[in-house]
Amino acid sequence: MSSGIARVGVDVDGTFTDLVLHDPRRDLVHTGKLPTTPDDPSAAIIAGLARLLREVDMQPSDLHSVIHGTTLVTNTIIERTGATVGLLTTDGFRDSIEIGRETRYDLYDLFLGPPPTLVPRHRRLEVPERVSADDEVLLKLDEDAVARAARQLVEQEGCEALAIAFMHSYRAPAHEQRAGGIVRALYPDLPLSLSADVASEIREFERSSTACANAYVQPLMHRYLDRLERSLAELGFGGHLYVMLSGGGITTVREAKAFPIRLIESGPVAGAMAASFLANLTGLDRVVSFDMGGTTAKMCLVEDGAPDHKFDFEAGRVRRFQKGSGLPLKVSVVDMIEIGAGGGSLAHVDSASGLLKVGPRSAGAKPGPVCYGRGGTQPTVTDADLVLGRLDPAYFLGGEMALDPDRVRRAFDATIAPRIGVDVETAALGVQRIVDEMMAAATRMHLAEKGKGTRKYTLIAFGGAGPMHAHNLVRLLKVDRVVVPLGAGVASALGFLVAPPATDMVSSYVTRLERADWAHIDVLFEGMRARGERLLTEAGAEPSRIAYRPSAEVRHVGQGFEVPVALPGLTLSAVDLPAIRAAFFDSYRLRFGRTLEESPFEVLSWRLSCRAPGLAACRTEFVD
Repeated sequence: MSSGIARVGVDVDGTFTDLVLHDPRRDLVHTGKLPTTPDDPSAAIIAGLARLLREVDMQPSDLHSVIHGTTLVTNTIIERTGATVGLLTTDGFRDSIEIGRETRYDLYDLFLGPPPTLVPRHRRLEVPERVSADDEVLLKLDEDAVARAARQLVEQEGCEALAIAFMHSYRAPAHEQRAGGIVRALYPDLPLSLSADVASEIREFERSSTACANAYVQPLMHRYLDRLERSLAELGFGGHLYVMLSGGGITTVREAKAFPIRLIESGPVAGAMAASFLANLTGLDRVVSFDMGGTTAKMCLVEDGAPDHKFDFEAGRVRRFQKGSGLPLKVSVVDMIEIGAGGGSLAHVDSASGLLKVGPRSAGAKPGPVCYGRGGTQPTVTDADLVLGRLDPAYFLGGEMALDPDRVRRAFDATIAPRIGVDVETAALGVQRIVDEMMAAATRMHLAEKGKGTRKYTLIAFGGAGPMHAHNLVRLLKVDRVVVPLGAGVASALGFLVAPPATDMVSSYVTRLERADWAHIDVLFEGMRARGERLLTEAGAEPSRIAYRPSAEVRHVGQGFEVPVALPGLTLSAVDLPAIRAAFFDSYRLRFGRTLEESPFEVLSWRLSCRAPGLAACRTEFVD
């Protein structure tokens, strides 16, 4: 085991892999950037880490930890390249993940296609069992049926992973746990996801969907993290490897392998954490984080030094910006928007309309933009920036990669300029203005959905392409101030270093508070606190420094949606009812502009946010 204290954050983007090393003993911050290796992302990580260590004259044994984020989970779901998954569910509920909410995400499209499920019907098998929402066993689990179904899915259907999702397991997980024990006895090495472990929340469709998605990406993440650990060990690294969670915290490799679906936004969230860190250092309390990389642009609100959070997410949308067109997941994520507007986004003329368009497809790392000279033939945003003089062709990537302006001009002249009747410079300016308008429109919509305006915010711009487009973006948004940190091109990798060991726990227990079993609620919170402390201690936190913030999802009786409400403490009783009631009305009024104080209300889920302090260093390199 390493005795070093230096740490390295690694951000793998679609085009470049960024690294930031911090050694507090030497008051040293050192950065690195190299092209991503799409076929094996770990190859660029190892090459970049080895180079970084050479440049600062350090050994792998000097490192305490490497913190990493990945887009592998979300890419696997979008591209549908995950494992062959089977589902065991309660008798009679085989089709619930396909029926979904029975809502149409577009009322006027007569040829609407539903989001395809990750588990087709022939790999969804029913098991006789039933437990009520009050933890009453209505039908005993048929253990022989579990064994038969598992054998059929693994041996006949070739399933590489299994998910188990029984009715009301969020409240009574015993049947799922027993079924899981039977499957593990038969197939000890088979990846297995229990819905009560993955998402211990009410709403069967969302819970089952999350369990299936977890099983779908589990084998791939096992292989990737095993390969990365092996490569780091071969390099001589003996410290800790941590992984970024979608909620902005870091966790262990063991936990990441068990619940890889919690890494769905692992890569993009690092930028929001870096912006939060920079906002705290500069004393800014209202910030729009703007992270424009090679493939996408990410925007996030940061208020009072922390990004917004939410506890549901849609992955693999049929229509990218259409809510309801993707797979619903019950995971903790930083609330951000992500659009296909990065440096590698491809520009093209639409054949039907004859209009110039940009994205969402990207040139990625291979072949990359035309100016890289790696075989790209279709102009990108980076190519447009080069034509407009925003990039120095002789000093790209610190002078390591020379860009080819003549090749870019020929590409614009061959594919875009003559088709829209303009010269090369005007075509490049059109690409730049389109992508800036796209990002501005998405940011306005994101703020409007939260009832916010742009004028009161400061834009923090970073990422490889962010600072180049920040001026136009603040002009379009009518923002008064923009902050560009030093080392902006690798600022997302800084986010991994400043992210705290953190996790979010949830347990559903539906009750009207005037009838609540307060002793049971205290047991729920104590269980969540104990699990949170264990996970964060494994991630390097000191138990005495962990902060716990309890909250609840509350709604009026009869409503279909709930609002988050902060709770006064971990131990609750009837004495706290007036305070909870007042907090609910405040949250409800903030959301809807009115209250219904005479209407009774109920809690659906109880949440516990567990956070340990993050790193308060790296100041000299990123803020001047």
